[in-house]
Amino acid sequence: MNATSVSRGKLFVVATPIGNLDDLTPRAREVLASADVIAAEDTRHTRGLLSRIGVEARLIAYHEHNERERVAELLERLGSGANVALVSDAGTPLISDPGWRLVHAAREQGIDVVPVPGPSAAIAALCAAGLPTDRFVFEGFLPRGDGPRAARLRELRSERRTLVFYESVHRLVETLAALVEHFGADRDAVLARELTKVHEQIRSGTLSTLAAALGADIPLLGEFVIVVAGSLSDVAPDTARAQEIYATLVAELDPSKALQLTSTLTGIPRNALYKLLRT
Repeated sequence: MNATSVSRGKLFVVATPIGNLDDLTPRAREVLASADVIAAEDTRHTRGLLSRIGVEARLIAYHEHNERERVAELLERLGSGANVALVSDAGTPLISDPGWRLVHAAREQGIDVVPVPGPSAAIAALCAAGLPTDRFVFEGFLPRGDGPRAARLRELRSERRTLVFYESVHRLVETLAALVEHFGADRDAVLARELTKVHEQIRSGTLSTLAAALGADIPLLGEFVIVVAGSLSDVAPDTARAQEIYATLVAELDPSKALQLTSTLTGIPRNALYKLLRT
């Protein structure tokens, strides 16, 4: 068969359970069973899932450390007519997981990208939190390190939309302490642990009460989603003070560095500060 007559394959972005196997949709089962290749973040984890649903594993590792080289290989397979299913360890691929480069490259080459929706820890936590859902911000994992994390939280402390964060058990204590420091002890929040699993726990309260409950009422085990109420403050950032700080810093520093330091000190996002200083 001439290579030009081979139909291109499709890239299926397949959501998998975050805990409860029954949350795998019939459509997702069908796609995983029929795909020529399954690109998985952790092949060992996905092999276990496939075994439980009776699907033969046809796996290739696709994760943040080999993403760039795997994109070319998977595009070649797709171009040769193979259907590829992309999965993450759990939940919806690309949400705080690798994959967008493959989707972007596939779309650039005219390859069909087909979403197969299903579980998402962020959406599951948000739906059960009892906080406003008409508008929200998904932040994923905060930056590592005290400085970068504090800088990001300063940018977010005046955000009026509900905020959704992911966090690992190893950094949860430090992250909640930082949220208390930058958002205030009385900000309403919800901590969701082990969603859809046997030991699922969804606890609401203020940031300070949730922080105090860690290790006691809230075991430090499992996967966590933090949902935080948006700011209720009607006070606009102190723009005059920001202008004063920038003027002082730019006299001694490169403008870009002065802008970044002003943003860090005032909590005004860099882009907003740039627009402000140009007016």
